[in-house]
Amino acid sequence: MAEKKLDILVILRECSDPRPPVRLMAKGAGIRDRGLRCLTNPADLEALEHALELRDAGVARVTAVAVGPKSLEDSLRLALAMGAERAIRVWNGVLAGGDAVAGAHLWQRVYAILRPDLVLTGNRLLDGGSDPAPALAAARQDLGCVSAALSLLVKDQEVEILRKGDRGSRQKIVAQLPCAILCEAGFKEPRYPALEAVVTATTQALETWGLEDLSLPEWEVGALGAALDQGEFATPRPDPLRSTTPDPSLPAFERILALLSGGIQPREGKMHFLPPDEVVESLMEIFQSEGLLPEAKT
Repeated sequence: MAEKKLDILVILRECSDPRPPVRLMAKGAGIRDRGLRCLTNPADLEALEHALELRDAGVARVTAVAVGPKSLEDSLRLALAMGAERAIRVWNGVLAGGDAVAGAHLWQRVYAILRPDLVLTGNRLLDGGSDPAPALAAARQDLGCVSAALSLLVKDQEVEILRKGDRGSRQKIVAQLPCAILCEAGFKEPRYPALEAVVTATTQALETWGLEDLSLPEWEVGALGAALDQGEFATPRPDPLRSTTPDPSLPAFERILALLSGGIQPREGKMHFLPPDEVVESLMEIFQSEGLLPEAKT
């Protein structure tokens, strides 16, 4: 009797490319005006590589899932070209604007439908830091979850995980299947797909799931299902001033004021203690000398 293969679910997410948006032109390189580029999260690709190694060993089937708009189909087709057997994109307009709680509702439903033996994804997003939604969904589904995984080895119904600990230490953990594993970036080089596989993946059919396929109400996902309201934010200064190190010979209070000023030097002003008519006359003279008054028409 043939041994049952593991069903592995790999979560793929998109992030902003930290490199400058450069394009090649006739006179050299220049900054393009289409905004930041997006790419597949590198840690998620390393998680996919872990899954594909188990597939190459003949013990697993790999399904790649992404939640997002049509642009994520590029990431899913890359997964197919690398060796995944199935690719699913989940999207509906109401999914926009959600937080980790709303995302956990969504991923929990995906876990319940696909019932994977192993969930693999990146431990962190390249541009946004940690994303707790996959781990929260695993907890809701009563799945064990291990973060910062460097390598994994499946043995029967167990998976042996080497994870990164504090201060460069290493920990070896044994988890029971099914479970979720969050893979650390920078420790496994994802494979480069062959040209024939890339061409084939461009024409392969992708599954598209909506809320009706997940049987989820709108008020549990997206902005309606978020636990935190979106707040206002301010953009940073376009040209911040560099603060110099205060003179150590100054008193502590003056050094603190120099740091809080952000490098902006105070301007000397003048105090006028004159009658109102003379104050107005003095101000007009200042405005005239500074060129702030319109020239009189002759």
